[in-house]
Amino acid sequence: MKNNKVHGLERIGQSSARNPLLVIGTWILLLILVVISNKALGGIYQDNVDISGTQTAQGLNLLSQNDKSAAGFSGLIVIHSSKMALTQQRAVIQTSYANLAKLPDILSVSDPLLPGSQTISKDQRTAYFDIQFSKLPLSLGVKYLGNLDRATRPMVNAGIEVEYGGGLDQLTRPIPAGLGSEGIGFLVALLVLLVSFGSIAGTLLPLATALISVGIGVSLLGIIASVVTFGTASPTLAIMIGLGVGIDYALFLTTRFRQSIINGIDPVTAAGSAAKSSGKAVLIAATSVSIALLGLYTSGITFIGRLGVAAIFGVIIAAAGAITLVPAGLGLLGRRIDRYSFRRPVAESSGESDGWNRYAQKVRKRPWLFLIGGLFVMGILTVPLLSIHIGHVGDGADPTSFTDKRAYDLMSNGFGKGTNGTLLIVVDLAGSKVPPAALGQKMYKELSATTNVAKVGLPTVTPNGKLLIDNVIPNTGPQNQATSKLFTTLVDTTMPNVVAGTGAKAYVTGGTAAQIQFDQILASRLPIIIAVVVLAAFLIIMASFRSIVIAVKAALLNLISIGAAYGVIVAIFQWGWGRGWIGVSENVPIESYVPMMMFAIVFGLSMDYEIFLLSRVKEYWDETRNNGYAVAAGLASTARVITAAALIMVSVFSAFVTSNQVVIKMLALGLAASVLIDATVVRLLLVPAIMSILGEKSWYMPRWLERLVPHIEAENKPVDSQEKSPTHWPEDAI
Repeated sequence: MKNNKVHGLERIGQSSARNPLLVIGTWILLLILVVISNKALGGIYQDNVDISGTQTAQGLNLLSQNDKSAAGFSGLIVIHSSKMALTQQRAVIQTSYANLAKLPDILSVSDPLLPGSQTISKDQRTAYFDIQFSKLPLSLGVKYLGNLDRATRPMVNAGIEVEYGGGLDQLTRPIPAGLGSEGIGFLVALLVLLVSFGSIAGTLLPLATALISVGIGVSLLGIIASVVTFGTASPTLAIMIGLGVGIDYALFLTTRFRQSIINGIDPVTAAGSAAKSSGKAVLIAATSVSIALLGLYTSGITFIGRLGVAAIFGVIIAAAGAITLVPAGLGLLGRRIDRYSFRRPVAESSGESDGWNRYAQKVRKRPWLFLIGGLFVMGILTVPLLSIHIGHVGDGADPTSFTDKRAYDLMSNGFGKGTNGTLLIVVDLAGSKVPPAALGQKMYKELSATTNVAKVGLPTVTPNGKLLIDNVIPNTGPQNQATSKLFTTLVDTTMPNVVAGTGAKAYVTGGTAAQIQFDQILASRLPIIIAVVVLAAFLIIMASFRSIVIAVKAALLNLISIGAAYGVIVAIFQWGWGRGWIGVSENVPIESYVPMMMFAIVFGLSMDYEIFLLSRVKEYWDETRNNGYAVAAGLASTARVITAAALIMVSVFSAFVTSNQVVIKMLALGLAASVLIDATVVRLLLVPAIMSILGEKSWYMPRWLERLVPHIEAENKPVDSQEKSPTHWPEDAI
């Protein structure tokens, strides 16, 4: 007698399908509650990077302890006059200076018109106020800009150009209007689903459930941000990843449900079957993504780890929605899911004449051709990676419509590019055997003789006599690799030579130095993150498919895939190929945390496609023990949904290229390229080609390892036993 008792995910799926209004209503009520709570309690996002223990941090700490006026958060107000010298407009400048000094939360303001001032250009047309704030400018709120505008209005009224830069950049950047990027991604996803599957309801359901999941995930993140500091890119990451996986996860369940309906199964049973089979694969995929993102904590930098946690909010809520909200929607639609269609609805496969069936046969018959072709494409895409320059994307890459970009350009034109990347030298005189004046002279001489130094300020002693301070202006801007080399030279060579035998200790610090130190730390820890994430994914794949060969293959192909994606962003952002089309004004280095984030996210997402493809391959392998048939049949039955899911993910990520932040553009384009490469070249060419070549060896697992590794079932056999294999090739074709 057949046992009709259901358990676990199947029970959840059937229960949701039987009570669709209750489940959907609960999700909508939760969405309303967390959105309202976020509006009332939500915190702000800020890039607060802790690099304590480094020589840069030690220098900043010494400065904060001994010179309160220089220990705050810096910002610049840059002024420029095209009509006459600024010294001829002294009255309005002095009035604005006095206004700025009276503003709340300002510790000190430099006067550019003081005799001997270093903050006015030689032609006296450009100058800047160096302001020290008591708190991070971003935390002052957008309304604080009104205070700055009123304080500088006398200069503006006199025809002087006033721009805000330095640490004021995050406060002054325009707030994106509405849901532009998300809207574009949704529109493209809608078109992809309609063209791929034909069903209107089957298209709208994954989009609607993903939108609800993302709304809840981002609102929860905002609430937690009131007590935990997350980086400024966090909400964008949560939306970007949440939308992508939310639509994909819902699509996988919806497609399996629709195939069951086509096969004659009743809607409630079909919903339970989809939750039991594809739902389990969704949970494993979501776990893989989450583990990869948590792996960012191995960087040792909380800021990076929390970016990963922010993305996990989108992933977890999307997975929860896939196994409850999606089955509820499927139960509500029932057999009507394909009633309205754009064309003849299809689900996993439309029969032997289906194009994906024919393609699967071609890959099986000529695996070496597809393998060599795929590796050639990956090799070409990876070439730019060899010249990657990891650094920081500064204000110079922003569009000219941004005040921080105009401030950056005014500083570069008036004082030289290096003024945007000034390095601060701090010498601790405690224990020094040499008088400060003599040490200052030696320091000035050594610094002036250092390669790539444009200008050295006059060394000064803090009011309490405990520190010797100086400024070094490079010849190159903060994004230039030569500036990073100068920092390393100052830390390792120049300053050790200056203080050798004196008993004093020297530090190279300041905003630019802190960013370079941060970049170097991340670059040094990237191999650790790669090792941890690859190992975790390797174990999950091996436990899921009981094959060490498949696990090794998956790890190697994912490394090749991410290398190709790195090559794409290097070519566009660092080499400048087509950067103008996406609104980037100059060639920039690859932002230090982008490779790390890309690797964790893409490695996790690639497991989605790996699991959904291999779970069907293994299903046919378990049935027939014929590897050639299993690979071809698995590819034919999943190629349509994997391709559609990848196109949706690519469209969602690509839509964020319209962001006004260059780092978001870089991350979005990198993720889009990664998914496109992984779901096409890797999943549709390399994976089936390699498995066809290896034959039954693909499923090799040493017996001793079989006993040690826990068993994880990636996807259960669906309940509709009437489901036929998508391919019925004659035995001699197999």
